Amino acid sequence: MPQSVPSLPRRVARTLRTSLFAQVACALVIGVLVGRLWPHAGTAVQPLGDGFVRLIKAMIAPLVFCVVVVGITKAGDLKAFGRIGLKALIWFEVATTVALVVGLLAGNLAGPGVGMNVDPDSLDASAVDEKTGGGELPSTSEFLLHSLPDSAVGAFAENSLLQVLVLSCLVGAALLHLGHTKVPAILPAIEQAQEVVFAIVGFIMKLAPLAVFGATAHLVGEYGLGALSTYGKLIGVCYAVALLFLVLLGLALKALTGLSLWKFVRYTREEMLLALGTASSETVMPRMMQKLRQAGCRDDAVGLVLPTGYSFNLDGASIYLSVGTLFIAQAVGVDLTIGQQITVVLVLMLTSKGMAGVPGSAFLALSATASALGVIPAGAVALLLGVDRIMDAMRVATNLLGNCVAVFVVSRWEGALDTARAKKVLGGEIAFVPEQAEPTEHAARQGRQERPEQADGPGRADDGTAEPAASKPLTGATPSASPSPLPDAPSSTARE
Repeated sequence: MPQSVPSLPRRVARTLRTSLFAQVACALVIGVLVGRLWPHAGTAVQPLGDGFVRLIKAMIAPLVFCVVVVGITKAGDLKAFGRIGLKALIWFEVATTVALVVGLLAGNLAGPGVGMNVDPDSLDASAVDEKTGGGELPSTSEFLLHSLPDSAVGAFAENSLLQVLVLSCLVGAALLHLGHTKVPAILPAIEQAQEVVFAIVGFIMKLAPLAVFGATAHLVGEYGLGALSTYGKLIGVCYAVALLFLVLLGLALKALTGLSLWKFVRYTREEMLLALGTASSETVMPRMMQKLRQAGCRDDAVGLVLPTGYSFNLDGASIYLSVGTLFIAQAVGVDLTIGQQITVVLVLMLTSKGMAGVPGSAFLALSATASALGVIPAGAVALLLGVDRIMDAMRVATNLLGNCVAVFVVSRWEGALDTARAKKVLGGEIAFVPEQAEPTEHAARQGRQERPEQADGPGRADDGTAEPAASKPLTGATPSASPSPLPDAPSSTARE
């Protein structure tokens, strides 16, 4: 008998039950409708989105620590890790500078604020202070000093990624120095902790549709769609510049690695939609780390480049700041000279690096830029208060894709990218498998296979032939029976 084809409702129900992308997309649409039709109800469900973000943030610091430590020790080369960090910083600086310059060029050509003729005295500057909490961006020395932890527990409690990265590098270096014989159980314990963190992230991700619904309903319910008419030209310019910048990123990725940015977007469509729905790229960092590792990027490159990019590689924010500065100047009738626009680029190159984690950081950076120029009234920054939340989607998508491209490029630059595997994964030939389930099942299968072998001796394979020692798994209980990714003696140097 011919096999029956499931009806359309059954296929739709199955897709909604199994596809995170479909669930998040539906939640996004429902959130827009609820926020538009029942604004008060939309605002009331905001805790759904906020709670999800808090849960994910709680897992980011331990995850980064585990991935970086395991990456350093398995690579066995601390010098290579330092090279990865240096190359990442070079790429970050080039990418953000290009984003700033492209934004300024587009702002000059499109003139989003021309003709508004706003009187700066009519603007409420205190609204900006309320938005920023009266804070200020840290200076360069303060930013660098704050990246060094003064408490091992405090770095995790404050969720400071840069401080966690510093601690991770120190622990990884210490493990390499001590060698496997002195600390045989530490690395397996950290690897197991990493599996636990990934499992918890898997549980939390099941709540993603609720988070997107709550965040979207709140955004539409509280801010409405009125900003689209008032700031339509500014919004259009920013999103167009972001699209142009992503095209440039895609061309750079293709030229340097041979990979397609569009295929990567399809590969990470669930994470991209979740980041857009919650207006936060931090909510998808754990899943992005999993997907980048399964796409052929080495652990140490993923563990260092992606978290560091969240502080140093804010491409979307750079576009917004450069276009926003020109918009403010044009709206109040100030014509910036070429020299003043160069000053804008130089100031934003510095201020954009200290923005991560600072409340109202975009307005602080804009205020600092206006003060540096000396010709734009500080109160004019309040012009962007009504449109700031509308720009979240542009900033989140551009920041996230910019950081993922950086991981691929720096990995290829350092020889830490399996290009053949990356092409197969992005092309759909290798399916993504969440890491929280696979290692445990694999270990169970491996244990069942190895128990009979132990009767014949540790060096026998299934067919009775001698098994190479390097193929035996690393276990913390029997360090002498298997090779270690760590040096065997404290005086050993890391492998090149």
